Amino acid sequence: MAAELDFSPPEIPEPTFMENVLRYGLFFGAIFQLICVLAIILPVSKSHKTDSDTFEPKNSETVKKPKATAAQISKKPKKETKKKR
Repeated sequence: MAAELDFSPPEIPEPTFMENVLRYGLFFGAIFQLICVLAIILPVSKSHKTDSDTFEPKNSETVKKPKATAAQISKKPKKETKKKR
């Protein structure tokens, strides 16, 4: 019985080019996601101050108001016809 058992390691085929691309692409994707999550969690220290006080807030005159004419253009008036009985 001992002579019948084969203890040699199984033959594993070499990975193809597309399998290698997929493997390394997944590694880079995982690293990129970890960097993005860490960028959200960890605060970033600002080395220089922005001059937010010098910016002027927008006046109500400069803010664009939505045009009411665009809504009226999309609604076409219905043609009035008499009902035939």
